[in-house]
Amino acid sequence: MSELASHIEQFLNQLHRENVSAHTLRNYASDLAQFLSYFSPPGGEPPAPSEFTHLSFREWLGALHAQGLSPVSIRRKLASVRSLFKFLHKRGVVPVNMAKRVRTPRAPRTIPQVPTAEQTNTLIDRVASADENMARPFPARDRCIFELLYGCGLRISELVGLNTADFDLSEQWIRVRGKGRKERQVPFGGKAAEALERYLAVRQPAASEREALLLNHRGTRLSDRGARGIVKFYAGLTGGDPTLHPHSFRHAYATHLLADGADLRSIQELLGHASLSTTQKYTQVSLADLMAVYDKAHPKA
Repeated sequence: MSELASHIEQFLNQLHRENVSAHTLRNYASDLAQFLSYFSPPGGEPPAPSEFTHLSFREWLGALHAQGLSPVSIRRKLASVRSLFKFLHKRGVVPVNMAKRVRTPRAPRTIPQVPTAEQTNTLIDRVASADENMARPFPARDRCIFELLYGCGLRISELVGLNTADFDLSEQWIRVRGKGRKERQVPFGGKAAEALERYLAVRQPAASEREALLLNHRGTRLSDRGARGIVKFYAGLTGGDPTLHPHSFRHAYATHLLADGADLRSIQELLGHASLSTTQKYTQVSLADLMAVYDKAHPKA
């Protein structure tokens, strides 16, 4: 194994220990495998990390452009490589993170597609009624998933990482482990509390998984892929938008809080964003909603 490949493996192991979601970890692994492949000559080994210059990264970015990759894809791959070299810099493997010295490609600014409060609540109500009328194996769990996604604004990795000990039902708050194992406390409402209590009453964990909250058919912890599949199933089944995914409910959570008067700093804390600039994208969503109302209602629009 080359020196660069060895460091990539160590970096991915570190990400796994930091509670990075399986989906994100797969993206890092894919991006870094492609990076390693580009710099690996046939029958030879890639340069050592200390041998990379900013010109090396510019050449690599140029090759990605030539392949026809979108700016969004290139930005993600560059972010993966920057994170790798940041890791190597902290460990003293490289004196400087040279990947930071190349310019990030500009990407078109997009506004997240967010379901309205009415659409979101209608979908969750339909999930509840579907649970009562369908032969679903774990109806209480499925409803609990939707109530927590929208009621707490959780990432999918945070949702499936929850343990039964993370809840305080009397005070109605939940301890969430976010990116980098950072913990935060998030309140939840009566609907989520009701769904949680109903699920806990019928939850049947395997002997090895007594801590995990959400379980699969084997009684072990539900994976993020499994949770995504449940959301996709219900989004299509109940007549909603089949393109909805778990993060749609996180977007809806933040946007609806903002629309009802919550301040950005509080929303930042609830979402677990490290930077307020990340939370500010939801102001664009609200502005887009206002523009839609104006275009529909104003006689001079």
